[in-house]
Amino acid sequence: MNDMPADKPATDVLPDRLSSDPRSPFYNEEVLARDVGIRFKGVEKNNVEEYCVSEGWVRMSVGTAKDRYGNPMTIKAHGTVEPYFRTKA
Repeated sequence: MNDMPADKPATDVLPDRLSSDPRSPFYNEEVLARDVGIRFKGVEKNNVEEYCVSEGWVRMSVGTAKDRYGNPMTIKAHGTVEPYFRTKA
């Protein structure tokens, strides 16, 4: 069965979980190419590395700090997550 609403095409539905890290199993280049925006607790965030709507959390980069592998340091914060497309298809 298809869980997507009939009035929205598949390209307009954002996944429940999305990551900007190419090594993650939740990475989706086609969706990220459409410029995804994240509202977290009602505030627009530009530093989100990964989100999960159903579990209500975002992973955000913190400053310019890097871990020992050169990846940005992140924190996981819990709250209301609202992903959206900034531009139309």
